[in-house]
Amino acid sequence: MTTTVEPAGPAAADRSDQADLTAPAEEELPAPPADEEDIPVPPGAPRALLRSLLAPHRARITVAMVVILVQQAALQSGPLLVAVAMDRGIPALREHDSGPLVAVVAGYLFCALLSPLLQWVFIKISARVNQDVLLDLRGRIFRHAQRLSLDFHERYTSGRIISRATSDIDALRELLSEGLQELLTVFLSVCYISVLLVVLDWRLGLASLAAFLPLALVAHSFRTRSRRVYRRSRTAAASMIVRFTETMNGIRPVQAFRREKANDAAFGVVNRQASAANAEGFMELARYVGLSRATANVWFTGIVLMGAYLVADDALELGVLTAFALYLRRLFDPIDQLAMFLNSYQAAAAALEKIAGLLAHEPTVAEPAEPAELPQAASKGREVSFEGTRFAYRTGKEVLPPFDLLIPAGQTVAVVGATGAGKSTVAKLLARFYDPTDGRIRLDGVDLRDLATPELRRGVVMVTQESFLFSGTVAENIAIGRPGATRTEVEQAAREIGAYGFIAALPDGFDTDVRKRGGRISAGQRQLVAFARALLADPAVLILDEATSSLDVPGEQAVQRAMRTVLAGRTAVIIAHRLSTVEIADRVLVMDQGRIVEDGSPRQLIEGAGRFATLHRAWRDSLV
Repeated sequence: MTTTVEPAGPAAADRSDQADLTAPAEEELPAPPADEEDIPVPPGAPRALLRSLLAPHRARITVAMVVILVQQAALQSGPLLVAVAMDRGIPALREHDSGPLVAVVAGYLFCALLSPLLQWVFIKISARVNQDVLLDLRGRIFRHAQRLSLDFHERYTSGRIISRATSDIDALRELLSEGLQELLTVFLSVCYISVLLVVLDWRLGLASLAAFLPLALVAHSFRTRSRRVYRRSRTAAASMIVRFTETMNGIRPVQAFRREKANDAAFGVVNRQASAANAEGFMELARYVGLSRATANVWFTGIVLMGAYLVADDALELGVLTAFALYLRRLFDPIDQLAMFLNSYQAAAAALEKIAGLLAHEPTVAEPAEPAELPQAASKGREVSFEGTRFAYRTGKEVLPPFDLLIPAGQTVAVVGATGAGKSTVAKLLARFYDPTDGRIRLDGVDLRDLATPELRRGVVMVTQESFLFSGTVAENIAIGRPGATRTEVEQAAREIGAYGFIAALPDGFDTDVRKRGGRISAGQRQLVAFARALLADPAVLILDEATSSLDVPGEQAVQRAMRTVLAGRTAVIIAHRLSTVEIADRVLVMDQGRIVEDGSPRQLIEGAGRFATLHRAWRDSLV
């Protein structure tokens, strides 16, 4: 499995026996400024996502549709049975024939009992489908977010992904659990009632159906206006989560530099934007409900008045008019329900659009169509070659000009240089966090782009400046390097790296829970655990990107002693900011503006008159 180990933390205090080869910590691939734009959505992506989510549940959806059809038929038969009772049952009863009225009452009672029973069945089936769909969608978001390349996570903050998996999922849940049932109920009742109105009396029926024209215009206006509002609302909600997540993740510097008031002001801005967008949405909803309700009331009054004249002229039976009045109320009363559905629908449509944009975003570091296999290694290490490798950031700025480098199998290479020289870019390209813009990088002659990710990660492990431990025990965090490792192998890796002593001294030893982000142990100890994780992975190529920066002098010396043994025979690339780290290397590369300006063994470069010799002399003088 890919073993990207990320140990680091705050740099240790300046040490008299170590010289910093650069100024502040290097940032080879600077992230762009805070990006307020959202993830682009390809045309048709929301519909394609919805189809893929519903496809596995077609059978249950079909059953649910049949159930709701029968349920609505039973429900809408009530007013029709009332008309039959008034126009047929009561006159027959006056003639001492109770049969028609008894039959109508029995039919009404049957429909009254059947309707709620079928509604319960529909809710039970649809609820299971809804939860299965949401379960699938949450899993897709989580898995896809892990697949996306590093450049995506550098461009878009984690808060946006969290928003997709939380607030946007909640918007869909509200629609699926409540709004969808309302939509089906309203749609089917409109269809049933429209047919029944025309059957009962075509004159009143057509006059009633004419109300759909102004109601449709009002609904169309609401949809058009509210769509823009809810897009702004979802974006504002995501910005709020981004701001909150950023503040909580950086709570230490926030409190240390008294950023509370400034952060509160910044959060207040996005909070007010979200509040304003939501308020605008409610205003649109209120406008729709008011206009539609007024239209329905005016139309209902006109139809009843028209029907009354027909009854007075003996052109219409009283029972039919009564049924008409009941059906019209059933036709117009769901307007408020339809408004709430449209409200939920617009929020869910905006949420689905944003989720679809995330899931449609493909990793820039793609899996090969036909993965190649690495040849059988002749030794622990593998040969690494950069061939005309060039890398430019997405903005077009070239970070690494055409670059050539050959590292024989088993060689330890230290790369030094000033900030922005290209050191970390070389490391990230070798770990295939990025693909080169031009050229190629080979591992034992195989292009990294032709290797499946698991194959690559088994062979190349990177230990970075930032340490990260997951909640769980020390042993579990070390075992991430090789999940199938035994407890003995985990403890042996800790011994080799010099971490066994402090781990054994913890309250529960290797079973001590390090808690969130490893907060129960120090930064240096977190880094040692991450080193043990990397060593357990037993890679052919090991990349150390400022990986000893958080260790104190005794800790770094212990790590360097262990590294001499561990790196023996393996290919290693060490991005070094301190000369004490360079001493264990077989070869030193001095980089400047993406190019190698010095190349040789540490002794050769020290005895020369180049940049490395100057740095080394300054370091020796600092020890006096």
